[in-house]
Amino acid sequence: MVHVIRVLRLGGYRLKLWFSDGTAGEWDFSDLANVERGPMVEPFKDPAFFNKVFVEFGGLTWPNGFDWSPEALHADMRAAGVLQVESAVA
Repeated sequence: MVHVIRVLRLGGYRLKLWFSDGTAGEWDFSDLANVERGPMVEPFKDPAFFNKVFVEFGGLTWPNGFDWSPEALHADMRAAGVLQVESAVA
């Protein structure tokens, strides 16, 4: 089971994520604001809300309770070829 262990806001809807398996990569979450619909994702139209992201129990989480499965995110990022081996220590 893989977890997000660190997140860095890069501006806009981009985040850099470090995972517990020693991989890291950047991901664009702009679909949250542009494609997704519904009451849980409505706040994401405001980039300031998106930037309130934090890591809780190994997953990306926002103040309204919306969270993103770390396993699904890791699989999507791996399939896109954006993950590299990188230490989370800054």
